[in-house]
Amino acid sequence: MTNSHNILVAVNGYGVIGKRVADAVTAQVDMTLAGVADVATDWRVAVVRMKGYPLYGATPDHVRAMHEAGLEPVGTLDNLLETADIVVDCTPKKVAAENVERYRERGIKFIVQGGEKHAVTGHSFTAENNYETALGRGATRVVSCNTTSTVRTLSALKRAGLLKRARGTLLRRATDPWESHLGGIMNTLVPEPDIPSHQGPDAQTVDPDLDVVTMAVKVPETIAHLHYWAVQLTREVPKEEVLNAFRTSSRIAFIRTGDGLTALNTVKELMADLGRPHDNLYEVALWEDMLTVQGDEAFYAYMVDNQAIVIPETIDAIRALTELEADGARSIEKTNAALGISGELVPAAHLKII
Repeated sequence: MTNSHNILVAVNGYGVIGKRVADAVTAQVDMTLAGVADVATDWRVAVVRMKGYPLYGATPDHVRAMHEAGLEPVGTLDNLLETADIVVDCTPKKVAAENVERYRERGIKFIVQGGEKHAVTGHSFTAENNYETALGRGATRVVSCNTTSTVRTLSALKRAGLLKRARGTLLRRATDPWESHLGGIMNTLVPEPDIPSHQGPDAQTVDPDLDVVTMAVKVPETIAHLHYWAVQLTREVPKEEVLNAFRTSSRIAFIRTGDGLTALNTVKELMADLGRPHDNLYEVALWEDMLTVQGDEAFYAYMVDNQAIVIPETIDAIRALTELEADGARSIEKTNAALGISGELVPAAHLKII
C-alpha cells in the first residue's frame, strides 16, 4: 500500500554521491531530509550547515571535532538513525558494509551504493528493471554508475525484443574531479586485468539473463566515463528501430555531434548552461548520429556521469523500500519531474530555430 506521509531520509556520508542524494531528497515533495552524517570538519561539511541541513557526526569523537570547528552538529549518527525511516549510505567503498550491522540492529531500512558487493543486501537495483522486487525490502544496493548505464541501455533493447548479446568497452575516468590533485593516472592508460571487467557480471545481478561482456581501461581524465558497445540484435532492423528502443527509457537522452556535442567536456558544459545542480548529467547521454546499424549488429557510444547517474535510481529505491510509491513507473515520473529529467537535453528543433 502507498503511504501518504513524507519519508524521513538520513544520508550517511557527504561525498560526491551523498551531497547529491541529499539535494535530490530535498527536491522531492514526498521526502524530507532527516539529516546528514559525516566524519570531516572541512569545507565539504561546512556546506551542509550553509544549506541548513541537520549535521551529525559519525561518532561522539567526530561530534566533538565538529563542535571545535564551529560546525554545530546536532548529534551522532546513532541519533540521526533514531529520527529516520531509511538511511542512504554514501560512505566510501567497503565502509558501508561495516555499517550494515548497525542498521540491521536498529531495524532501519538502508540503501548502499555500487561499491559494495551484491551479497551485502542480496538485491541490486535499477528503477526501470526491478522496482517491484524491491518493494518493502529491508535493503537494496543501487548498482554502480557504469553498471546502471549498462543495464539501462541494454534493457531498453531487450524490452523491444532486439537484444541478443552485447560486448562493451569502457573508458573509465581515473578519479573524481575534486580529488584530481591527490592521485589518479597521468600520461598512461591502465587496463583492467580481468575480462570481463566487473561491470558485466554486476549487470547480471540485476538481470541474470543479460548476455553481456565488458572490458575496461582507466584513462587520464576526470570528467566522465565513455562507453563503446557492439550489440548483436535478434534480427536485422533499421537504425530508427534501435533508436526507438532507446527512447522507451526516459533516462537515456540523445545528443548529437552535429550540435557541437563532440566530447565529454562539451556535454558537461551543457549541463552547467542548463542550470543543473553540480552540472549533473543524470541520463545516459547517447550519441544519436554516431549510432550505426549493420545487418543485425548495432554500434553506439555514450557518456556516463559517475557522480550523477545513480542519483535518480537512489531516489526511486527510497520509494520502493519504504513503499512510498507502489508503482515503479509513477516513482520514475516523480523523480524525473523533480530533477528536471525529460529524456531530451537539446531538442533538435530548437537548434534549427536558432
